[in-house]
Amino acid sequence: MLTLHGPAGPRRGADLRNLGLIQDGAVLIVDGKIHEVGPARRVENLSLARDAEEIDASGSVVMPGFVDSNTHLVGGPPRMLDHELRLAGASEEQIAESGGGPMAQARAIQDLSPRTLEILGVRALEEAVRHGTTTLETRSGFGLTEAGEIKLLKVQHALQHRLLTVVSTLFIGRLAPEFEQRPDDYVAWSSSCLLPFVQRHKLADFVAIHCEENSFTAGQARTYLSSARQLGFRVKMHVGRGAPDALRAAVELDAFSADHMLDATEEDALLLAQSDTIATLLPGAAFFGGGERYAPARMLIDAGTAVALASNFNSETGPSQNMQMILAIACRSMKMTPAEAITAATLNAAYAVGLGDQLGSLEAGKSADLLILRVPDYREISYHFGINLMDRVIKRGVMLAERSEVKWPPH
Repeated sequence: MLTLHGPAGPRRGADLRNLGLIQDGAVLIVDGKIHEVGPARRVENLSLARDAEEIDASGSVVMPGFVDSNTHLVGGPPRMLDHELRLAGASEEQIAESGGGPMAQARAIQDLSPRTLEILGVRALEEAVRHGTTTLETRSGFGLTEAGEIKLLKVQHALQHRLLTVVSTLFIGRLAPEFEQRPDDYVAWSSSCLLPFVQRHKLADFVAIHCEENSFTAGQARTYLSSARQLGFRVKMHVGRGAPDALRAAVELDAFSADHMLDATEEDALLLAQSDTIATLLPGAAFFGGGERYAPARMLIDAGTAVALASNFNSETGPSQNMQMILAIACRSMKMTPAEAITAATLNAAYAVGLGDQLGSLEAGKSADLLILRVPDYREISYHFGINLMDRVIKRGVMLAERSEVKWPPH
């Protein structure tokens, strides 16, 4: 049993490897919350445990549910022609010229009904649950236009009314078509029109912006996120390539997370280590893109940065909801240890979405979100890849998913 019990706050440095392991442990759940955690013999002798329903997890790993702190659940169906062109080596400009890319995705979102988008979102949500995700953050960003973004946010809001914990984020990652040559005007419009509408209708918990070469500058991001903070939003920054000063702006604005971080330097790592901003790394995007460059997780961790892991699930550049696979990639390609990867995908990720005091570890008073995996050693999660090791997924004490047994026909 991996409890991740410890002091409050995200884990850093050597503490990332502290899983609070109990060899023969038990969890007592009462009314959807964890009542007690500890050695099985002690927990089983509690008066409340005597009439409890028992789940035998002998020979299994029991751990907190995964918190996927960066996804785009609602973004329309995948475009296989775009995928095929990328595999053939086409550039994003060539894909756009063929009628694909972001504009095609935005048109699909415009054409699909909110009900259809919600169905697609629920399917993605269910796939995430099957692989052990019990909490996630989902971002807009693919709608591009005001109508498209608001449609996505309303669908995200609808997905929140389910048992799973879904955090909604307003994300601007690309310029709307009418503002292609006027990014300052787009930021001004978003700050004065879109943000107040979203705040008034309570459609988002966070606001985030993509800061990268050929996207938004650090100055534009600072203006936008400052406006968001004034309206009471919590903020995040997606830090891409060629964006000097973006990370410093994120830290100065008390961003909950700085995501992606492919070009992070030692100076960036020290800056993050002295802040509350969490570096959320997205190895799935680098893997799917076929690139050889991954975020420097080892350097960030050794410098004292609080690191989280997320899938960045989206139909364009990260079509996987399997957080187990994300852990495998993080260990193989970013030199993280299995224990560090687990902490990054549970407790630290919970803090990255502002819920570290409520979930992310198995501790009394927290939500009873836990996984039972059909392996005896937690290191097997990053050893296997492309395989679903989940036996049971439990959210607030409710069984959300169980492994389907193979039933061989009689001889």
